[in-house]
Amino acid sequence: MASANDLLHHAVIAARRAGAYLRATPRPDPSAWTMKGRADWATEVDRTAEGLIAETLLAATPGAMIIGEELSPEVVTRGLVWVVDPLDGTTNFLHGFPAYSVSIAAAVDGVLEAAAVLHVPLDRLTTATRGGGAFENGAPIRVSAITEPSHALIGTGLPFKDFGRVDEYLTQLRRVIEAASGVRRPGSAAIDLADVAAGRFEGFWEQRLSAWDMAAGTLLVREAGGRVTDFQGRDRGVEHGAVLAGNPAIHAWLLGLITAVGDGRGGAVP
Repeated sequence: MASANDLLHHAVIAARRAGAYLRATPRPDPSAWTMKGRADWATEVDRTAEGLIAETLLAATPGAMIIGEELSPEVVTRGLVWVVDPLDGTTNFLHGFPAYSVSIAAAVDGVLEAAAVLHVPLDRLTTATRGGGAFENGAPIRVSAITEPSHALIGTGLPFKDFGRVDEYLTQLRRVIEAASGVRRPGSAAIDLADVAAGRFEGFWEQRLSAWDMAAGTLLVREAGGRVTDFQGRDRGVEHGAVLAGNPAIHAWLLGLITAVGDGRGGAVP
């Protein structure tokens, strides 16, 4: 089995290849957008980027499996598995809003070993290996040292697929707004988690994410000294569901606030 550093090397090559393609590709005409669900778009751009990533990773690691939204959405936790989102923030990309990313994680028997998130418009690469720390464009990063909620900037993601828990979310949002310094919603969970790892956000929460939305970001935050759990405080792995991340102090505060609203499942994906 390849080392974590080798896996990261392959992930970075694949992310860079997909990122170069995305930067060179004009926004597709709306007539070419495909709606997978309400406000959930796919285009040939997503599919081509994922194909480039799959080609790169499978050539480097024959026999590995790849899970991702376009190719194989079933979560697998046996052997070497690449967890891929070729374009996290598709809606942003389609509208020319400069916040979208390529997210790639490597897991071995369900344990996250390496991760790369490329913020495509900024060409900002955030990486991590298990036990090896987290880095941004090669420089070590750590989560924020801010521990007071009133000083904290918190990231979030708005419900857009399933509105069954929107009232629960709005109550959470109001409580965070009332207590924190500010709340931001860029529209790419992978970027949001990278921002937690780099200390730009003190915390982040979102309901009902898929494994490929957060697998890479989960390792980034952990290796930068933060915590990543579901809304019940259980550590996240390669799985679908809700996510709550932050430096240890803000994570604990945010977890208490979020779990006081609803049943704590956070719109878990079946």
